[in-house]
Amino acid sequence: MEKMSCSACLLKSKAVESLAESELEVLGQNCVEVPFDKGETIFKQEALSSNIIYLQTGLVKLIIKGPQRTQILRLKKAPCYLGLPTTVGDKVNHYSAVALEPSKACFIDLGVFKSFLRLNTEFSYEIVTELCKNELEQFHRCVTLVQNQVFGRLATNLLYMANSIYDNNEYDLPLSRNEIADLVCTSRETVSRLLSELDQEGIIAISGKHIRLLDLKKLEDISKNG
Repeated sequence: MEKMSCSACLLKSKAVESLAESELEVLGQNCVEVPFDKGETIFKQEALSSNIIYLQTGLVKLIIKGPQRTQILRLKKAPCYLGLPTTVGDKVNHYSAVALEPSKACFIDLGVFKSFLRLNTEFSYEIVTELCKNELEQFHRCVTLVQNQVFGRLATNLLYMANSIYDNNEYDLPLSRNEIADLVCTSRETVSRLLSELDQEGIIAISGKHIRLLDLKKLEDISKNG
């Protein structure tokens, strides 16, 4: 846990970039940077929340415990805020965030954050913009989960990891087969079978967790029509 100079930080959010030097000094006095190892929980469902969390580096999964199973809501890549709706709108976390790789997060005092929202219109605008983008992304994910077959949901998430997380068509899957099953709402066995089918058809090449997307057109067609 480390106090930071927010003025010198190279990983500021757009909202923080709008703060005056005096506000950045206040922010630096009321936030700490915390490192997390892979697998560590950044915040936990049903725990009291008293901080705004800004993920500086790394990758996390957002998970929620349902009546029958734990559901992975989505993956979030730094830099981004975590849990804004929960922290600002309630006192209890409605889901958990777990690091999928070594990550760093800034914990910002909620009172200071709210004062920036009240007093700095540009800061408020950037936070509202991020909330809107996140909500729209979640709407699209909900439609995909409800209307696509499991093959389409799997293809959509493989493309999402390539395009939005790794910016590369070749990467190491950040999730186990069980976790991918939680993400696309199916069983581990189904995920393993579908990945094997995609591999046999030459659409992907997979070895353990390492994957290459070979035929993007076919994968995109499966994402849209599967």
